[in-house]
Amino acid sequence: MEAGNSITLSIPQIIANWEEQADVAVEKIVYYVEEGLRASQQTIDISASLPNVYPVIRATSFPQKTKDGKRLLMEKHTAETAIFYVVDVGSSYRFIEEVSLEGTDVTIDDVRLAAFANLRKRATTMKKDSVGGNDYYFVRTNDGYDASRILNESFLAEMREQIEGEMVLAVPHQDVLIIADIRNNTGYDVLAHMTMQFFADGLAPITSLPLVYNDGKLEPIFIMAKNRPKE
Repeated sequence: MEAGNSITLSIPQIIANWEEQADVAVEKIVYYVEEGLRASQQTIDISASLPNVYPVIRATSFPQKTKDGKRLLMEKHTAETAIFYVVDVGSSYRFIEEVSLEGTDVTIDDVRLAAFANLRKRATTMKKDSVGGNDYYFVRTNDGYDASRILNESFLAEMREQIEGEMVLAVPHQDVLIIADIRNNTGYDVLAHMTMQFFADGLAPITSLPLVYNDGKLEPIFIMAKNRPKE
C-alpha cells in the first residue's frame, strides 16, 4: 500500500513475519503487494473521492514523494509520526499526491476535514489485557486504519476519562493501536516489550517509541531499561 507505481518491502519485517507465521506471512505479503499495486494504478478524482479519504499515520522517515517525484499530501503529527492522506479503494488505499488538488476547488483543509470525519465514523473495537496492575487496550480491526485511530481526538478523550493512571499510546505498525493505563513502573516495561515486538513483526512499521497523552497532546517518550520513561 505504497504510493506511486511500485511497492517497497522491508526485508527485516518479511523475515520476522516468516519466522513467526511461515506460509501465512507469505500469503499476507502477496495480498498486500497485489492490492497495493492495484490501488496505485487508479486515477484520483479528488472532488469525487472526499467521501472515501482518510488520514493514515506513518513514520517521519516514510517517503514524502512518489518514485516519479510527486509530493504526497502530508502534515506533521509528532516528532516520530506524520499524517498522510489516502483514498480508500476497497481492499487497499492510494496515497494522495499534492498534484491531485491542482485545477480543483479542493484544498488540503477540505481533505483534512473530510478525512478526519470519515475516520470518526469507523467503529473502534478493542480487546483488553491486564498485566501487573496495568491495563492494555488493543485496537486491531485489520481495516488498514487501526494505528490511524490515534488521530480520533474524541475517542482519545473518552479513553482518558476511563483511564486511572498515565495514558500512554503506541503505534508500532499500521495494524495496531495500543492504549495503556500505566499505574506502576512495571507497566512501562511491559509496554516497551509489547511495542518492540509489534514493531518488529509489522509489515508497515511506524515507531517503537510510545507516546504519552496529556491535555490532548501526544509526546514521544523513551522508556529506560529500569522502567522509567524519559521525555
